[in-house]
Amino acid sequence: MNTYQQPDATGHFGIYGGSFASETLTHAIAELRDAYAKYKNDPEFLAEFHYELAHFVGRPSPIYHAARTSREMGGAQIYLKREDLNHTGAHKVNNTIGQAMLAKRMGKPRVIAETGAGQHGVATATICARYGLECVVYMGSQDVKRQSPNVYRMNLLGATVVPVESGSKTLKDALNEAMRDWVTNVERTFYIIGTVAGPHPYPTMVRDFQSVIGTECIEQMPAMLAAQGIPGDQPDVVVACVGGGSNAMGIFHPYIGFENTRLVGVEAAGEGLDSGKHSASILRGSPGVLHGNRTYLLQDEDGQVTETHSISAGLDYPGVGPEHAYLADIGRAEYVGITDGEALEAFHYLCRTEGIIPALESSHAVAYAMKLAKTMRPDQSILVNLSGRGDKDIGTVADLSGVDFYDRPSMRGLQVKGGK
Repeated sequence: MNTYQQPDATGHFGIYGGSFASETLTHAIAELRDAYAKYKNDPEFLAEFHYELAHFVGRPSPIYHAARTSREMGGAQIYLKREDLNHTGAHKVNNTIGQAMLAKRMGKPRVIAETGAGQHGVATATICARYGLECVVYMGSQDVKRQSPNVYRMNLLGATVVPVESGSKTLKDALNEAMRDWVTNVERTFYIIGTVAGPHPYPTMVRDFQSVIGTECIEQMPAMLAAQGIPGDQPDVVVACVGGGSNAMGIFHPYIGFENTRLVGVEAAGEGLDSGKHSASILRGSPGVLHGNRTYLLQDEDGQVTETHSISAGLDYPGVGPEHAYLADIGRAEYVGITDGEALEAFHYLCRTEGIIPALESSHAVAYAMKLAKTMRPDQSILVNLSGRGDKDIGTVADLSGVDFYDRPSMRGLQVKGGK
């Protein structure tokens, strides 16, 4: 695995990836590919990128030993990579900074983006405000309802949020509309894709910008493990949630060469992998083409993309990044499913046990880590990418708990109950 070199020159990860795009976008994609090739190793570009990560985002994000959770699970030591502490509250900002810097250098004054949970939309709106770029964010109307705090944040930051009413009214449909916008306004518009999917070079470019996560972990983990007397320099297992898969690829990619570290991606099993109501593209999907790349998709026998379901808007997508598909096929990464109920239980557990409110997306990874820890020894370790914070999800959690979030007497009752 130390010789891992992916993708190839045409953006393929084995049989996955590539660039399947309309003729009207061919020039724009080629222009982006050339610009990224020019700047990705440019000292001035890299210096600005790392300055922004340090002084605007607040990197490096720390690693936290979840000691109480580890004790209560009775097995492996669980560590959390605290991407939730980044400015804007998630890992998404790492990538939006890099792409916005490219937009500036390419002379594109208008930025568009798609978003599900709203974290990528917020991160894009944030960096557009920072750089003085026009910003339009497409978001499924279903996600607008369940992620209303992030919609308001985007508005505060000066972005225009466009609700998408087509299809399932979620992330897939938002991405469709963003693609249509790009075709229409290609000369002055830069499309900031939020995940490791889309036509080449997006899967590689987003992975590269997000790899700061895993690179930091490799530097941080030896001291963290030594402090607990855990043998070895790196974790036995790295766990991350996977929708499109940018946070997972950001932490996985630098670890691919570490053969003794297992990589586990956690997909949204929704109401169960056999229920038909899930978003587990690798576990229950098959190869196909969607949004400009070949990868694993949830589709019917006729190749039509099927509707998805997840408690978490950010995992509610019928495909996965092509590099994840490749890693699954070659066996370097494992992929498992966590249900809505298991994720919700982990959400509440981390709140009450560690004082951390995780995003519902991240709660899937936490839930699997808690399961896995029980099967391992106390001198072994699991590193979880806590990809985002859960402020955006408290309305959804309240609804699922039967609480009227805006009913003050009910909220007072919760406070009294929680204080006992």
